[in-house]
Amino acid sequence: MWKSLSAATFAVGLVMGAAAQAEDITIAVASEVTAMDPHYHNTGNNNQIVGLIYDRMLHQDSNQQLQPGLAVEWGPIADDVWQFKLREGVKFHDGSDLTAEDIVFSYERVPNVPNSPSSFATYTAGIAEITVVDDYTMQIRTNGPYPLLPIDLSTIQIVSSENPDATTEDYNAGTASIGSGPYKFVSYTPGESIVLEANQDYWGGAPQFDTVTYRPISSDAARVAALLAGDVDVISGVPTSDISTLEGNPDIVLSQGVSNRVIYLHVDSRRVYSPFVTDNEGNEIFNPLQDVNVRKAISMAIDRDTIVEEVMEGIAIPAGQVLPEGFFGVSDNIEVLEYDPEGAKQLLAEAGYPDGFKLTIHGPNDRYINDEQIAQAIAQMLTRVGIETAVETMPRSVYFGRATGDENGSEFSLMLVGWGSGTGEASSPLRALLATRNDETGLGRTNRGRYSSAPFDATLQMALNTVDDDMRAALLARATEIAMREVGLIPTHFQVNTWGTRKGLSYTPRTDEYTRPTNVVIE
Repeated sequence: MWKSLSAATFAVGLVMGAAAQAEDITIAVASEVTAMDPHYHNTGNNNQIVGLIYDRMLHQDSNQQLQPGLAVEWGPIADDVWQFKLREGVKFHDGSDLTAEDIVFSYERVPNVPNSPSSFATYTAGIAEITVVDDYTMQIRTNGPYPLLPIDLSTIQIVSSENPDATTEDYNAGTASIGSGPYKFVSYTPGESIVLEANQDYWGGAPQFDTVTYRPISSDAARVAALLAGDVDVISGVPTSDISTLEGNPDIVLSQGVSNRVIYLHVDSRRVYSPFVTDNEGNEIFNPLQDVNVRKAISMAIDRDTIVEEVMEGIAIPAGQVLPEGFFGVSDNIEVLEYDPEGAKQLLAEAGYPDGFKLTIHGPNDRYINDEQIAQAIAQMLTRVGIETAVETMPRSVYFGRATGDENGSEFSLMLVGWGSGTGEASSPLRALLATRNDETGLGRTNRGRYSSAPFDATLQMALNTVDDDMRAALLARATEIAMREVGLIPTHFQVNTWGTRKGLSYTPRTDEYTRPTNVVIE
């Protein structure tokens, strides 16, 4: 397998309307970046913006299909060696040449960024050795067959090796923010704005907008008001409650698309005692969430159709696994679990909890669409089957650190969370959320419930080592079936995202949920 796609193919997708009239654009996003360092924090909020400043070996289009980036040809030349041919003539924003040495430097920097709250090291952990054949040819030896290498490398931004000691603070200040992407760093003012300007010499063609200003506006109402007032041109995260009203406004254009993000519950299935589980009198009890039948009862007690229709106002899809239909590695054999409160009560009784128990569900209140309302709805549903459930939500800046916890696990027992597949296939959530946690291999780093299953791990590892795409897809589907049967987590729904633009513009939805000027179309 040797991939070779023309630059023209990709340029059309990335720099849409490059010949259109240049102008400025202001984009309001619901979440603020945590840093401008491209290797500091693997979060969609950061990646959607810093990915405009920096290039990657391979890019992902709006449907997360691989496209040429800095690499124009790539493929395995042995079971454990991949060769990449690089695009010649690529310049960093300071005018220096981008070569294979910069790529090596970037991959070596990834696992060594201090205090990273969510590292990209998962995507470089399989690299054993990199050989620079010449300025534009490199070979990567991996720890065994590694079919996911190209898709994993599509997540790593390439920085200049001429700043070897640059810190995250240097990137935030802009002194080290020298990439080779379609936009250049101008300024970053936390809480206010990020300003970028067009790289007129970009290899994919000059961008259609001269300057791009990102403004973080976390309040749904304020974000919509800014669009209606003409203060911004594009907003992400149009609230579901405003969609029907905005649809009737001739000055607003809405664009909608299914994302790769599953909203789910992580369940503390490892500890003997779980911090937010008690009997009905408030006394500590052995953790019932260790019992697969109890976890299944919780899943059966959740009315996903009601969540979609009433909480999400029809703008979501009920979920029975970790990615929606159409993505690589999903299972055709998994149905969304039917809402069955009587069956849930029966399972609880058979598990030794005929009178239920008490539980608290924790979640963020400013991260996912209607997240707090979802937690409230689930709590009511669980209470109806005998699991008296309280709700505690908090800002994500507090929540995720506590939900992740330390080597002993999360601070919580039942957690509402979401995951978007950065690679666009099932291996991403399976590796991060369900694999047995292993700090050396990077597997299970976001497995907050500490689910651990030998059959699942073995099947996943077989998939990760299988080069044949059809066989790998089948193994990923089989691993998913195991995890869903064992209720390693409880999926509720897939997010459907809505963007709003002013009249004269529209937005091409991305499955990765990114909001980028490169997807804005001038009508």
